[in-house]
Amino acid sequence: MIMTPSPALSQDPFPQAPAPLEEACAPLPRDVAAALLFALSRRRPDDARPVLMTAPKAWFVEYGRPYGPGLAGVPLILAPAATLAEALWAMEQGLRSGAVAMGLGAVEGATMAQTRRLDFAAKQGEATGLILSRAQTGLSAARRRWRISTRPGAVDPEDDRAPGPARLLAELTRGRGERPGAWMLEQDDETHRLRLADRLADFGPPSIAGTGASSGLAA
Repeated sequence: MIMTPSPALSQDPFPQAPAPLEEACAPLPRDVAAALLFALSRRRPDDARPVLMTAPKAWFVEYGRPYGPGLAGVPLILAPAATLAEALWAMEQGLRSGAVAMGLGAVEGATMAQTRRLDFAAKQGEATGLILSRAQTGLSAARRRWRISTRPGAVDPEDDRAPGPARLLAELTRGRGERPGAWMLEQDDETHRLRLADRLADFGPPSIAGTGASSGLAA
């Protein structure tokens, strides 16, 4: 089996402030939970509004629903849809309403025109829209496109036999006015937020505005 080397970690600052519409791609099924954790971390930290998550019902059958206790207090509204068109409609309406902090949608195959509508709706509702995908194909109005992959957890600094923080690699593959880059992120066990994995690179310890989500989905 040919192993693909990990990209070099970027020395550029991590873009903490979310764009109105972003996209997170999980290349493999095992990366979906990490992509969901990353997606939830893109919500603004001071925004107490709930998160709306929508996807065709087949997506929830394949990957499961988010594990409620693992969300650590993040209010989540699930809106399973019968079709892609219904999921897009629910995401757009939720973003435009101003009632949610984030509209998170597994809307694979959305057209450029449809993603533009999501971008406009997010601006109108002062919310963040994030598309979950399995492949970055086709045109999209998303201001940033990320590829998210699961990485081995860190070693516990106090016990090398114990599991440490969960980690993921976030690769910015496209950003308007931004250079592509890669950042290793890990989950803080106390704050339940993502942070730069400063033990791997000399980045310092700034937190990434985030979520209390765990890195797992229910079966």
